[in-house]
Amino acid sequence: MSNSNNKEINDWENSRIIGQNKESAHNTYTPYADIESAIGGIKESPYYKSLNGYWKFNWVKKPADRPIEFYKIDFDISNWSDIPVPSHWQLEGYGIPIYLNFQYPKSINMQIIPSIDHEYNPVGSYRKEFTVPNNWQGREIFINFDGVDSAFYIWINGEKVGYSQGSMTPAEFNITKYICEGTNLLAVEVYRWSDGSYLEDQDMWRLSGIYRDVYLYSTPQLHIRDFFVYCDLDNNYKDANLKIKIKIHNYSEKELAGNKVELILLDENSNTVGSDILISLNDLNIEAHKEIEVKMNRLIKNPKKWTADTPNLYEVILNLKDSNDISIEVERCKFGFRKVEIKNSQIYINGVSILLKGIDRHEHDPDHGRAISYDNMGEEIRILKQYNINAVRTSHFPDHPKWYDLCDEYGIYILDECNLESHGLRMVLPKDDPDWTDAVVDRMVSMVERDKNHPCIIMWSLGNEAGKGKNFQIMKDAALKIDPTRPFHYEGDWNLEVADVFSLMYPTIEDLEKVGKNLPIKRFGKDFRPEMYKDKPVVLCEYEFSVGNSTGNLQEYMEIFEKYENIIGGFIWDFADKAFRKYDENGKQYWAYGGDFGDDPNDRNFMCSGIFQPDRTPKPAALEVKKVYQNIKCIPVDLINGRIKVQNKHDFINLDFINIHWELTANGEIIQEGILSKLDLGPKEEKLLLIPFKNPELRPETEYHLMIKSILAENVLWARIGYLSAWDQFKLPYETIPAPISDSKPISNLEVEDIIEKIILRGKVFNIIIDKKIGGITSFIYNGMELIAAPLVPNLWRVLTDADLCFELASRAKIKRKKFYWKTVIEDRKVENYTIDQISPQVVRIKIELTLPKQKSTYKIIYTIDGNGEIIVENEFFPDMEIYRFGMQMGIPKEYDKITWYGRGPHENYWDRKKSAAVGVYSMPIEDFKQDYVRPQENGNRCDVRWVSFADESGFGILAKGMPLLGISAWPYTMDDLKNAQHINELPIRESITVNIDYKQKGVGNGLTESSLVHDEPTLNKYRLKGNTLYTYKFLLKPITKEDSIS
Repeated sequence: MSNSNNKEINDWENSRIIGQNKESAHNTYTPYADIESAIGGIKESPYYKSLNGYWKFNWVKKPADRPIEFYKIDFDISNWSDIPVPSHWQLEGYGIPIYLNFQYPKSINMQIIPSIDHEYNPVGSYRKEFTVPNNWQGREIFINFDGVDSAFYIWINGEKVGYSQGSMTPAEFNITKYICEGTNLLAVEVYRWSDGSYLEDQDMWRLSGIYRDVYLYSTPQLHIRDFFVYCDLDNNYKDANLKIKIKIHNYSEKELAGNKVELILLDENSNTVGSDILISLNDLNIEAHKEIEVKMNRLIKNPKKWTADTPNLYEVILNLKDSNDISIEVERCKFGFRKVEIKNSQIYINGVSILLKGIDRHEHDPDHGRAISYDNMGEEIRILKQYNINAVRTSHFPDHPKWYDLCDEYGIYILDECNLESHGLRMVLPKDDPDWTDAVVDRMVSMVERDKNHPCIIMWSLGNEAGKGKNFQIMKDAALKIDPTRPFHYEGDWNLEVADVFSLMYPTIEDLEKVGKNLPIKRFGKDFRPEMYKDKPVVLCEYEFSVGNSTGNLQEYMEIFEKYENIIGGFIWDFADKAFRKYDENGKQYWAYGGDFGDDPNDRNFMCSGIFQPDRTPKPAALEVKKVYQNIKCIPVDLINGRIKVQNKHDFINLDFINIHWELTANGEIIQEGILSKLDLGPKEEKLLLIPFKNPELRPETEYHLMIKSILAENVLWARIGYLSAWDQFKLPYETIPAPISDSKPISNLEVEDIIEKIILRGKVFNIIIDKKIGGITSFIYNGMELIAAPLVPNLWRVLTDADLCFELASRAKIKRKKFYWKTVIEDRKVENYTIDQISPQVVRIKIELTLPKQKSTYKIIYTIDGNGEIIVENEFFPDMEIYRFGMQMGIPKEYDKITWYGRGPHENYWDRKKSAAVGVYSMPIEDFKQDYVRPQENGNRCDVRWVSFADESGFGILAKGMPLLGISAWPYTMDDLKNAQHINELPIRESITVNIDYKQKGVGNGLTESSLVHDEPTLNKYRLKGNTLYTYKFLLKPITKEDSIS
C-alpha cells in the first residue's frame, strides 16, 4: 500500500509523516493576564496577536519551480503579489478550483499509494513580516494555523521550524527560539496535494491555501497547556459533579514548586457560583520541561442545564498562580452542564430523549470557499434556528473553531466529524494498513482535543465513506482516552462493531420502517439483522438529498421518526448549494459549478444539493424543512366549534414565549382574526385550545380555512418578536352552497367556420382559432387583444430535474430514451379525427383525437366554447407507461405578467413538497413566480390551484379555473430555453410567457435513495403518474377585465 520505506520520498508523499516539530493538540484557548481581561474575551488579551491580513505570495504549478530559498530574509520578492489570509489561492486568481464527488484529482495516483504527480502539484509560497509585543519577552511564543490545505512547511527568520498536514484542524508550533527583536519574517510553503489528500476525498471543491485564521499567542514559562471540562449529573439530572482535567507544562530550565490552580465558575450574569474560588489545587511542583495532569471536581447544586432548547452557559476560569500567590496565567472557556446517554435504543440529553431535526453542513461561502467569516457563521446559525433545525453534522470535517462557540451560544446539537474520507479508495484505504494508522488517529485526536469542551457536541464521528477496518477501532480507542463522555458515530461501520449508533445513509421509507420495527433489511447487498442493531439508536446521517428541485416526501420521513422511538432523527443533505458566484461578459450573475473553471474531470453540479441557495437565499425546500421540522403542532379535534389540540414538540421549554394568531378566511380573504397571548404549555405536552371564531354566514361556492400561527411573543437570540415559528391550516367542513342562477350576463350567439387547416369561432367580441394539424388553440382575440402567443397543446413531459436525471445515469442510452420519451412523443402527435357539435346557438363543442407514436390509446381533447368566450377544456389519456405530467401548455403575451392565484403558495410547491404551502390568494410578477436553480430545470409549480389569472397593468388578461384543482407554473422563457440552459444567466426573457396548466405533475422526489441509485427512481410511488391508468381533467379558460370578479 505505502511506499514510505523509500528513503528519498518527500514528506508530502509519506503516509507516516504527519508533522514535524508540531505541538500536541489541545483545546482552543487564549492566555490572559488576569481574570478581568479573561471575562472580556479574546480582544482583551495582551498575549494574542492575529496575523490575518495581506501576505506576500508566489504560486507555481509544480514543486520543481518553487522559489526554494524564498524563506531567507534577503530573498528578493519585489515582483510578488499580495494575497489575503485567510483565503484559497484558486479564488484569488492562482490555479483553478476542482470539483469532484469521490473521484480523486488527476494529480493523486490511485495505483501507487501515496504518490503525487510532480508535474502538477502547485505550491504557494507565503511571506509575512510581524513584530512581537515587548511584554512577550521571557515568555513562550506559539504560532497557530487553524486550517491550511493540504500540507506546509514553516520558517521563521530563515530557520526551518516544522511541517504539518491534515487540512481541517490546527497546526501549532513553538517558535520562541526563532524570534528576534524588531521585525520577524514568517515564511510558509503550501502544497496543493500531499499524501494527506488521500484521506480528504470529500464531496467538495478541492481548494488550497491558508484558509483559516493564523495567530500568535504567548504563555508564561509555566503554562496551562490543555484542559477538559465535563460533568456528570445525578440520577435525577439535577445536581452536577463538575470535573476538570488540567495539563500544566513547565517550559523553564528549573523545577517550579509551590504553584496552584484556582477554578472560578461564573453564571450568565458573571456572578460567581458558590464561593469566589470554587476549587483550589495547591502545592503543585513541575519539573523542568515536564508536564503534569491534575484533576478537579466539585458538586454544583442544580445548575441550569445546557440543551439546544436551553443553551445555558457558564464561564469556567482557571487561574494559575505561583508560590507567591501571584497570577501567572488565566484561561477560560464557556461550559454547559449536560449529559449525553444512549439507552433504550434512544439518545438522551439530561435524561430526556431527543429527536434530531438535523442538517448536514459543509463549510462554503460563494465568494470565499471554506474561508468563512464570523459574520457569515452568525448568519447561518440564526438561519438554522429560524428554520427549526436543531442539529448539524459537520460533514465531512471539523469546522472553524468559532462555529462551535456559536452553536454553544445559540443551541445546536453537533455531530462532529473527523477529517477522514477515502471514498474513491475506501475498499483499500485506510482499512487495517499500519502505514496509515498514525495519520487517521492524529486526525481524530486533533478534533477531539480541540473541540472537547463544547457542550453542543453530543457525538463524535470517525469520518465518512472511508471503508472499514481495524484503524477505526484504534481511532475510537484513542478518542475515548481523551473523552469518555460522548458516543461515537460512523456510517461505514457496516458490521456495527465500532459505532454506538446504527447510521443509515439515504434509506428508503420502506427500509426505515422495517428498522423501526426491528426487522431485517438488506442495503446494497448487505444484510442487517435485528440482533445487530436492536440496542443502538438509528440515525440517518444523510437523507433527502436536496439536489436542485427536490426534497420531496420529507413529511413521510418525519412521520417515521415520530412513530418509532429507536429512530432518533437524521440530517438532511445538505444546508446550502456549494457553487461560486460568477459574472458573464454582460455582467449578469450566475452560479458556477464543476467544469466551469476548466476543471476536468468534474462532477458538474452534484454539490448543489442544499436547501438554501449559495448566498443563503432559501429555496422552497428550506420552507418545507421549516414546516415539517416545526416544534409546535396543531391537530383538529372539533373544527366547527374551534377545538384544536396543540402539541409542544420542544424537548425542554414551555411555549410561554409564543402567541397564537388565528385567522378565518373565506376563499382566501380574512373575515375574522384574533390573538391568544402566551401559550402556556410544557415540553412534550399537549392540550386542547379553543379558537374563539364565530361560525360565518356561509357564502355561495366559498370554502373556509382556519389558519393558526405560532408567533414569537418576545425577542430571542435568533429572531425578533413577531417571527413566525410554526403554523397549521385546516379546511372547515362546512356544506358547500351552490351559486344562485343569474341571468345578469346573457350569452351571445357563436359562429363556427371549418376551413382547410383551421376551425374558427366568432363571438360578439372575440375570435378563437383551433389548428387542425396540432389540435390546439392558436389564437384567442378578445376585444381586439390577443390572449395567446403560443398554441394551447398537451404536455406530458417536464424539463428534467437533477433528481430526474439521477446524476447522469441518464447517459445510459435506455434510461435517456425513457426520460426524454414523452417530450418527443407529444411533439410528434397527429390529429386522427375531429368533430364539431353546435349544441346551441351559443355553445359549440369540438372533439379532437390525437395519435401519439408507440401509444395504443388516443389522446382526447374536448373544447366547449360559449358565446361569451369561455372555454371548457377537457383532456383524456391512457398512457402505457409513466408520465411526468398530465397537462397543457400555452404561451401568452409578456404583458400579462402579473399572476394572481387562489391555491397553495406563495412559494413553489409540488405534489410531494406542499406541506409548507398554505392555501390562499397570492399575487406576484412572473419574475418572482419562477424559481431559479443553479442548473436550470423544472420549476415554479403551484399545487391545488382553484383559479389563476394573468393580467397586464390595466387588469386585462386571461384566467384559468380548475374543475376542481390545477397545478400551475409559468416562465418568461420557453420549455426549450429551460432544457438547453446550463446556468441561469443563459435563460432569455422572451416576448411571451410560457404557462403550464396541469392536472398533476410527478413529485420531485428526494434525490437519492437506494431506490434512485438501483432503480433510477427518486419519487415515492404515491406521487407518480403511473402508466396503464386513465387520466382525465378539465379547466375553464376565459378572458378577464379589470371589472371582472375573479374570486
